[in-house]
Amino acid sequence: MNAKKLFLIAMACTAMAANAITPVKGVDRNNLDPTTPPGEDFYQYACGGWMKNHPLDPQYARFGTFDQLAENSREQVKDIITNLGSNNPRGSIEQKVGDLYAQGMDSIALNAGGNKPLLTQLSAIAVAPKSDFIQLVAMMHKGVNDPFFNSSVMADLKSSNENMLYFMQGGLGLGDRDYYLENDANTVKVRKAYEEYINRVMQLAGYKKGDAKKAVKNVMGIETELARVAMSREESRDYSKLYNVFTLDELKAKYPAINFDAYLNALGVSGVEKVCVFQPASLAKVNEMFTTLKDKQIRDYLAFKMVDAASNYLSDDFVQANFDMYSRALSGKQVMQPRWKRALNVPNSLLGEAVGELYVKKYFPEESKKKMQRLVDNLRMALGEHISSLSWMSPQTKVNALVKLNSFTVKIGYPNQWHDYSSVNIDPALPYWNNVLAARRHAAEYEYSQLGKPVDKERWWMTPQTVNAYYEPSSNEICFPAGILQKPYFDPDADDASNYGAIGVVIGHEMTHGFDDQGRNFDHEGNMIDWWTEEDAAKFKQLADKLGAQYSEVIVADDVHANGNYTMGENIADHGGLRISYSAFQKTPQGKGNELIDGFTPAQRFYLSYANVWANNITKEEILRRTKVDPHSLGKNRVNVAIRNLEEFFRAFDVKEGDKMYRPEQDRVIIW
Repeated sequence: MNAKKLFLIAMACTAMAANAITPVKGVDRNNLDPTTPPGEDFYQYACGGWMKNHPLDPQYARFGTFDQLAENSREQVKDIITNLGSNNPRGSIEQKVGDLYAQGMDSIALNAGGNKPLLTQLSAIAVAPKSDFIQLVAMMHKGVNDPFFNSSVMADLKSSNENMLYFMQGGLGLGDRDYYLENDANTVKVRKAYEEYINRVMQLAGYKKGDAKKAVKNVMGIETELARVAMSREESRDYSKLYNVFTLDELKAKYPAINFDAYLNALGVSGVEKVCVFQPASLAKVNEMFTTLKDKQIRDYLAFKMVDAASNYLSDDFVQANFDMYSRALSGKQVMQPRWKRALNVPNSLLGEAVGELYVKKYFPEESKKKMQRLVDNLRMALGEHISSLSWMSPQTKVNALVKLNSFTVKIGYPNQWHDYSSVNIDPALPYWNNVLAARRHAAEYEYSQLGKPVDKERWWMTPQTVNAYYEPSSNEICFPAGILQKPYFDPDADDASNYGAIGVVIGHEMTHGFDDQGRNFDHEGNMIDWWTEEDAAKFKQLADKLGAQYSEVIVADDVHANGNYTMGENIADHGGLRISYSAFQKTPQGKGNELIDGFTPAQRFYLSYANVWANNITKEEILRRTKVDPHSLGKNRVNVAIRNLEEFFRAFDVKEGDKMYRPEQDRVIIW
C-alpha cells in the first residue's frame, strides 16, 4: 500500500467564457432554498433545493455534485471497457482490462468458486513455522494487506530527489485507533459489527465456529494493542514527529525481534542503507508482539488479513459480509452498488493508467489542457499578490514564499509517460482473486523497485480519469486530472463568476496547500526545510489555531464536534482558495462590473457557485465516520465556516450583525 501523502480535494472545473455576462450556464436556481435567508444558513440557501431534489440513493453514504461528476466519469469508463471486444491479443492492455472486468461480472464462476481461491494461501499460513511469519507479513505488504505495520518507498522528506524506505503504523482493519478505544454508542456499534464480520468471513473461509470465535478474540486483541500505541490523527500530521531516520543496523538493534533481513529479502529489496520510521512506538509494539504472542494468535491474525483483503473478489456471501461491515455499519449505506460498478472499479484502479490512456483519447480534448493552464497562471498571479501584501509576514519570508509559488510544477489532464503494465499477467483461466492479486503485486513491486533510484518527478499520483486533484509537497506540484476537468465543472459556456467560484477556488485550494500547516514545512524544491523566520511561524500558527477553533466549535451530529485540528490543512486551503480566486475573478470584465445575471450580482454568483460544489446528502453514520478519518471538513462546514471570514461575502448578500452567518471583524481569520 503506497503511503504517498496526497492533499485531496473533491472537485474542479476549468475555462472562462469569452463573453463574461452572457446569461448562460452556471448557477441553477433549482439548487436554492429561497425560504432560508442567506444570512441565516448560506449552505441551506444555496444547496437546499439540490438536496431536496436529490434524495440520498441507498447505495451511497454520501452523494453530492462531486459524486454526480464521478458517476459521469464511471459511465465513460464503462463505455470504453465494454466496447473493448473479447478477441484482443493475449498480453495486450485491452485483453487485461477486458478480462479483469469480465471476471468481476461473472457471478456464476465467482459463486461456484466460493472460498477455493483462498485455500492455498490460508494453508500456507496455517503450517508456517514462527520463523516464516515475517516473510508472510512481507508477502502481504506486497499488495494484499497491512498486518502489524506497513512500508513504502517515497521521496526522502529532507532530500526530495532521493527515494527512501519508510515504515508506518498499520494493522488496523477499522482504519483509525479511536474505533478500538472510544466507547460512545456509534463506536461501540461499529466495533461489534467488526467482530461479527471477522467471525462471519472466517467461517466462510473454512474455520469451524469455535475456531472462528477464537480468531475474533485474537484479531481484536492484536488490533486493539496496536491502536493503543498508534499516533492520533492530529499527531500523524506533524512531519517533525514522523521523520525518524535510522541506519539499517540501528533499526535491527532497536527492534531485534523483527527479522528485517528476511523481511526485505521477501519484499525483493536490497541495498537499504537508511530507513525512516514514522511511528516508532507502533513498531516497538510489533517488536514486542513478535516475542509475546502465541503462534496461533499470529496465524489467526494473518489469516484474517488475507480473507479480509480477498472478500470483495470471492463469492457473493463474502462480498455481502464485506458490504455489511465497511459500507452499512461504518458508513450507513443500505444498498450495494450494482455488480458492473464494482467490477469496473477493479481495472479502473489496478490498471488505472492503462484505462486512463484510453480515456483521454476519447474524452479530453487538448484545448482543455491549454485553457486550464491559462487559468492556473491567473490564480498563481493572484496568490503572489496576496503573499506580497500580507501584513503579518516579514519581507524575508515573503521572498521565500514567492520563490516556492513560482516553482510550482503544474500537471494537467494526463501524464507525459504512461505506466508500463506489460509484466502484469491477467489469465482468465485463473480465479478472479488471483488476477486481482497479480495486479496489486505489480503495483507494490513497482513501488519497492524505486528504492535506490532518483525520484521520478514526472510520475502521477492519480489516474487521468480520477475526479479529484492534489498538491504534493515533496515535489511541490499541483495536479488536475482530466476526469475532473469536464462539465458541469468545466463549462466554457458558463460566466466567469460561476467558473471562478468552482474551478478557480479549487486551483487556489491546491496552491494554498503549499502554504498550509503541513505544506509550509517544505521549500521550493520539496525538501522539509524551515524557510520561515521564528516570528512569522508563530504568527502563522496563531492564525491557523484561530481558524481551527472556528471549525471545532461546530457540532456535526449528536454531541460530536468537528475536529478543526485534524482538518486544519484542508480548511486553510479552502480559505485561501476562496480569497485567491475571488481576487483573480475581480480582474475579469464581469468581476469589474456589477451587471445582473438571472437576478444575481457577479459576487453572488461566485459564492453560490462555490457552495454548489459542496451540495450533498449524507448519512449520520458517514458524518461520524468522516469526522474520525477524513482530513476534509464536511461539505456544509466547507461553506458556512469558511465564508464567515470574508467581508466580500457579507457585502454580496447583505449579511449584517445579528445574522447567524455574520462573524465580527475581530473574530475573522485571514491567512493567505
